[in-house]
Amino acid sequence: MRLDREHAHALDAEDPLAAWRDRFVLPREASGGRELVYLCGHSLGAQPVRAADCVEEVMRDWRSLAVEGHFTGRRPWMTYHESLAPALANLVGAEASEVVTMNSLTVNLHLMLVSFYRPSGARRAILLERGAFPSDRHALESQVRHHGGDPATDLIEIGPRAGEDLLRTEDIVERIERDGERIATVLLPGVQYLTGQVLDVEAITRAAHRAGCSVGWDLAHAVGNVPVRLHDADADFAVWCSYKYLNGGPGAVAGAFVHARHTRAGKALPRFAGWWGHDAATRFLMGPEFHPSPGADGWQLSNPPILALAPVAASLEHFAAVGLPALRQKSVALTGYFERLVHARLAGRVQVVTPAASEWRGAALSLRLLGLSRDRARAVFDGMRRRSILPDWREPDVIRAAPVPFYNSFDDVWRCVDALHAELHAELRA
Repeated sequence: MRLDREHAHALDAEDPLAAWRDRFVLPREASGGRELVYLCGHSLGAQPVRAADCVEEVMRDWRSLAVEGHFTGRRPWMTYHESLAPALANLVGAEASEVVTMNSLTVNLHLMLVSFYRPSGARRAILLERGAFPSDRHALESQVRHHGGDPATDLIEIGPRAGEDLLRTEDIVERIERDGERIATVLLPGVQYLTGQVLDVEAITRAAHRAGCSVGWDLAHAVGNVPVRLHDADADFAVWCSYKYLNGGPGAVAGAFVHARHTRAGKALPRFAGWWGHDAATRFLMGPEFHPSPGADGWQLSNPPILALAPVAASLEHFAAVGLPALRQKSVALTGYFERLVHARLAGRVQVVTPAASEWRGAALSLRLLGLSRDRARAVFDGMRRRSILPDWREPDVIRAAPVPFYNSFDDVWRCVDALHAELHAELRA
């Protein structure tokens, strides 16, 4: 393959989504104002230019309408979260009534576990991955203890085989089949945060249901990144944050999914209740009894923070305009180009931890620096930052970098690999 920068420029010239870069504000160096090569959208998405307009729209309505902004204006606050549901549902393969924007990811996980983790008899365990994101593990451990259990016995971990970095679907299914009578709930990531591996949501959900388990998914690194079909997969629930690929801003309002089969035909799952989850038709009658709203809306607690929802609304407008299929097509091309450059220029010095097959990875590549101590590997990463390249670091030796199709270019990828190549050679000479 061609390794020169001109080839990257040629690929960018042919990119039908290249103009979308101008609709995002990319960070710059504090000193000289030079734009950074921002490859950290898997951790915090870049700011949509439109976000400021959406926030100002809320501020303007607050100034001019005050309390009447709940019912009037371009986007009334009473139904603001409902306006986000169609675009969000498209991203996770759901019906609009099955998704809701609310709270933060871990709060939503706890709310879902109240409904779907119902330990009884011998079926008391939760299956999770050994490398789960810490917040998920904290939530699961506390839920087990809340129900009088012991995490040492009631958390069942599944991890990669010895000497491997990636989970195998057959191993997860086998563990579910082996311990299914003990497992109450399965919770796994749609995309593993450290390796970037996409898990087989459909196959694992089927296996969990065959064993009589409820199953939920943490989509923090999947939503807005890879295709997800929660409804068709028959997942019971899912949760996600909105500040990574959804570009909703730091600490953005998160989301949740509850499958329609749990809310139709008058079903009322146990849940923690709050007034905004009460049926909107009778909410303001202020009665003492709780009647949940239909669908995922019924898991809301308090009225949503409209100013915090505004940037999420801006980003979802972009997703609705472009469509995930077009974004995914570019993402596969960007990440494939990234991997080819790494293999061609950094062979023997860098291991690509992320799966090679495009269907089993998202936008991010996880790169392990080989043959270096932790401190020397970190020095290479810091050198990239001095060259205006901004991926992120995971201990002890992994660099994660995500070319996001909305705002990253093939030239960004070329510059990242070129900087890593230069720093590794500088480290050799040191």
